[in-house]
Amino acid sequence: MKQSGVLRALGTMSGTSLDGVDAAIVLSDGERIHGFGPSAYRPYTDWQRDTLRKALGQWQDGDFEEAAEIVETVHAQVMAPFGPVDLGGFHGQTLAHDPSGRGTHQCGDGAVLAELLGYPVVWDFRSADVRLGGEGAPLAPFFHFACAKYIGAEEPVAFLNLGGVGNITYVDPRFDRPEEEGALLAFDTGPANAPVNDVMFARLGQAYDADGALAATGVVDEALIADVLERAFFHRIPPKSLDRDDFADVIGRVDGLSDADAVATLSMLAVRCVAAGLEHCPMVPSKLLVTGGGRKNAFIMNGLRGAIDAKVLPVEDVGLDGDMLEAQAFGHLAVRVLKGLPTSCRWTTGVPAAVGGGVVSRPAAGALAIGE
Repeated sequence: MKQSGVLRALGTMSGTSLDGVDAAIVLSDGERIHGFGPSAYRPYTDWQRDTLRKALGQWQDGDFEEAAEIVETVHAQVMAPFGPVDLGGFHGQTLAHDPSGRGTHQCGDGAVLAELLGYPVVWDFRSADVRLGGEGAPLAPFFHFACAKYIGAEEPVAFLNLGGVGNITYVDPRFDRPEEEGALLAFDTGPANAPVNDVMFARLGQAYDADGALAATGVVDEALIADVLERAFFHRIPPKSLDRDDFADVIGRVDGLSDADAVATLSMLAVRCVAAGLEHCPMVPSKLLVTGGGRKNAFIMNGLRGAIDAKVLPVEDVGLDGDMLEAQAFGHLAVRVLKGLPTSCRWTTGVPAAVGGGVVSRPAAGALAIGE
């Protein structure tokens, strides 16, 4: 299916940090970004977050119906108030991700949202990539390539997303298309906010360490970090991806530490994972542009500036919105799916050939699978 013209796409994201749903408008023709529109955020209630947390690890044959209903309801609530929209991009909520085993599972039905909202919704972005041998993640790199063009970058830059898991996209904007060899390299770096948030919630009943304030008062257990970095994942050549809970056992490693020392250690682990990841890039990028909740953590940002040679900046410094970049990414990717353009390739997910995976659901109509 090929369509032309710039579309007003509403992308959404509910990340592994389980904080809430982001929604943002992007104006895209699938290749270039032509501008950005309004955005919105709706946090999950404590009960909703707890229900989603209990559903983590559930596969398509598991007990996740209540979690799916929450995801669909909250997305509909945050998406409905937007003005005219041509297309929605619905990522859903990742409950489990095991590309070399059982596959990937993002709960939530885009067809339900298409009926509720009255316009086409693209969803299930990852499954086709995984079925064809890819990691199914990360998927934002093709959008990052468009962002590098949008901000006028002339030399390689890297986008670092610090959500529940960290992921990095190395972009060489001198190429014309994201699927060209050398244009992109993307992969998950390791645990980021998820272990920190889980410890904060379990010990203190708080969702996260605001501004890294608690971490700043702690002492980092360097031996623990060095031991974690010996794991096979960090020595694998990218692309590579992680499930939110692949490093869940690390939380048990900090049981004997004080609250501050535990949070400082897990926060610095996120930093060291990024530094280790950058060693896989073709060259040191001119800038490391940080998005996701981690960019608001002064402890982590200062740690990055001390650990790597690139200039470390929040994406706001180049005119982008770090709160909404992932949501915008799925708006842009939705347009690419609709137009039959690839959304992943060998250098982003490891899939053997460029793939444009996803499902397009239209109101009062059947779903059209892309990438089969």
